[in-house]
Amino acid sequence: MKILLAVVSMAIASYSFGQAEDSVQIRRIADEILTNSKAYDNLRHLTKQIGGRLAGSPGMVKAEKWAAVKMKEAGADITWLQQCQVPHWVRGGRDEAKVSYSNKGNITPKALDVVALGNSIGTGPKGTRGEVLLVESFDDLETKKNLIKGKIVFYNYKFNPTYVNTFLAYRDAGQYRGQGPSRAAKYGAVAVIVRSMSHSADNNPHTGATRYDSLYAKIPAVAVGLRDADWLSETLKKGKVNVQIRTNGHFLPDTIGHNIIGELKGTQFPDEIITIGGHLDSWDNCEGAHDDGAGCVQTMEVLRAFKAVGYQPKRTIRFVLFANEENGLKGGNKYADEAKAKNEKHLFAIESDAGGFTPRSLGFTVSDEQFEKVLRWKELIAPYGASEFVKGGGGADIGSLNKLLGTPMGSLNPDSQRYFDIHHARNDVFEAVNKRELELGAVNMAAIVYLIDKYGL
Repeated sequence: MKILLAVVSMAIASYSFGQAEDSVQIRRIADEILTNSKAYDNLRHLTKQIGGRLAGSPGMVKAEKWAAVKMKEAGADITWLQQCQVPHWVRGGRDEAKVSYSNKGNITPKALDVVALGNSIGTGPKGTRGEVLLVESFDDLETKKNLIKGKIVFYNYKFNPTYVNTFLAYRDAGQYRGQGPSRAAKYGAVAVIVRSMSHSADNNPHTGATRYDSLYAKIPAVAVGLRDADWLSETLKKGKVNVQIRTNGHFLPDTIGHNIIGELKGTQFPDEIITIGGHLDSWDNCEGAHDDGAGCVQTMEVLRAFKAVGYQPKRTIRFVLFANEENGLKGGNKYADEAKAKNEKHLFAIESDAGGFTPRSLGFTVSDEQFEKVLRWKELIAPYGASEFVKGGGGADIGSLNKLLGTPMGSLNPDSQRYFDIHHARNDVFEAVNKRELELGAVNMAAIVYLIDKYGL
């Protein structure tokens, strides 16, 4: 019994010493980021000097060249561009929707604030005109299917305000943007208007990708600002409304894009790879500051901070700025495909793609045994914001790693309350990002990568 107690006491002492050592190291990294961070200045350049950077666009090319230079400056042992084919959808001009409706016997015109959905086809120069049919849900669509032919379907499905985690509301409402045009086209609709995926108090329309079903006609689709959505809904309850929609979206031939990759080579287990990243592309109607400029500059900041404090990782750490997350996932898929082809061992991957707001939690898609291990680290990271560790985490860009290789993955989960006020909208600009919050996100990502590098999973 005395021997057992001695062994237990030694284990506890060793664990306590390790915790203290890790706390000091994380503090050093945090101090470096909070004092000398380049993330905010990098974000300013990315948003103000480059701006929108949709896959295939000149902005994409400019951003890739800039990011490759910055990755080297941050201290990567090696940097390379991983080529992939990306789609090239262009908006092609200004999106418009003009309403005419009866107002006390007079036909009154009104312009709606709209933006074409990504990957949607244009109306052509003459536009598309039709009577608007209000639809509150897909169930409602089915009950009105015999009324749809020749009309413009207006999906007025609202964000569920009871979800404290607003990503759950986005997942719930997002099906109307993704599937809505084809499901309406099935019954002969000529166009679709979708209530923006947001619960904001302004009238900024929010874009995002739609997906056409090959079984049905491709019809034009726009998102409308929330105030105009409410106005349109109320007006339709009083009588008929006609809308003239004009959009210009179309695809050009696929082109070449790149994942921008920087690497710190592991000193003990160089064949074990940890990936940290965000996506470099953004929609064309905004600066893409929170989505996902924040994740990109946080990724490069973790690299810079590791080098600045002299940290030499045991395992190889890759810092990846992925291409084409918004409308194709070609970058994330290419990264995973190449990893599988080379039989690489990917220990863990984490992504920041939920905005540059205050960190609240870290999410993990790992085994129960692995989750029990990472839970022991929570008290080390909690002082910097992520006070909760939750099951379920990852991101669109690293999802293919998990699917193809079974790679455990995680995500930085900032406070979500403001994210969908700006998501895919023209107000996702540099000025919407708080410097301190952005840097704290980098601290939390650095801390979990450091711990997984040191102890593995």
